[in-house]
Amino acid sequence: MQSSSDLFPVALISAERRGDLIEDVYRLKPGNSPDFSVELAVTRLGLVSGANVRSVPVILVHGSFSNRRFWYSPKGIGLGAYLARAGFDVWIPEMRGHGLSARNQAYRHNRVADYARYDLPSVAAFVREQSGQIPHWIGHSLGGTTLAAALGGQYLGVEQAASVALFGSQVTRGFWPLKLPPVQWISRFILKRFEHVSGSRLKRGPEDEPMGVLLESMRWRGLFARFGDKKEDWWAGLRDVQVPLLAVTAAGDHQDPAWACRELYEQFGSERKQFLCLGREQGFTEDFGHVQMLVSKAAQAQVWPLVEAWLEQPAMGPVTESTLNVSATP
Repeated sequence: MQSSSDLFPVALISAERRGDLIEDVYRLKPGNSPDFSVELAVTRLGLVSGANVRSVPVILVHGSFSNRRFWYSPKGIGLGAYLARAGFDVWIPEMRGHGLSARNQAYRHNRVADYARYDLPSVAAFVREQSGQIPHWIGHSLGGTTLAAALGGQYLGVEQAASVALFGSQVTRGFWPLKLPPVQWISRFILKRFEHVSGSRLKRGPEDEPMGVLLESMRWRGLFARFGDKKEDWWAGLRDVQVPLLAVTAAGDHQDPAWACRELYEQFGSERKQFLCLGREQGFTEDFGHVQMLVSKAAQAQVWPLVEAWLEQPAMGPVTESTLNVSATP
């Protein structure tokens, strides 16, 4: 593997022009986790007209059963493309076994803990090396949860994250049967027989999820559970986070409800943070859903400008309502 980085082996595996955008795909082999077969695909989006201009980097982290296409379609539509056209340097990593990232040898055992401890810091280091700037981060659903784990575990800090925006991310909504030890034991015994959960069969998305992620999520929701792993208490660690935070929920999101997203938001110790709910009561034209909050025509008109405003304002001082005063009407 040829290297274009001083950090670890990196290969440019694709370089395409798609309309007004440049799409470069890199394959990273950090070699920093117990499974040395891990390779991560990271896509960079930029404007053709600004190919040699170093702009503010933004890293977009997809959620479960998803890949880079959540952020931009082959036709160049999506928040990723929007931000690139707004002048940002957009980077989109795909988690182990998702999209262009090959399945690693220990794929079935992949966990959020691995993404947070090993993969996101590697992506942060590479993007900072290439851009010369500290990147901003945006995560949706499990992508946001992974960012919270990385921040709470001190794997990412102010040297790796200029700001973080979490969309539809929470860790405290539980299911009472899972708090019963016999139910947990039986469920885990059955699920351990399988390698992954099929997104297409469950109609949850185009990708599969490794069983390790599901088992880890169940453990977070068990009796006397905590958000963390055997070594780290990520939930407690969030109190020490000083990275500027934007937490966004949707009034019509029944998967990750607003109250649970707010609990995660309130756990952050950041002095500069903002909580937004996308719903009619807040002046939007609809009660957005879990996916529709970022992927819909209404999101394009009403939510994407909010994201752009946030990315432009963390360095301007304390967050206020007026700094995100973007009209909710198209």
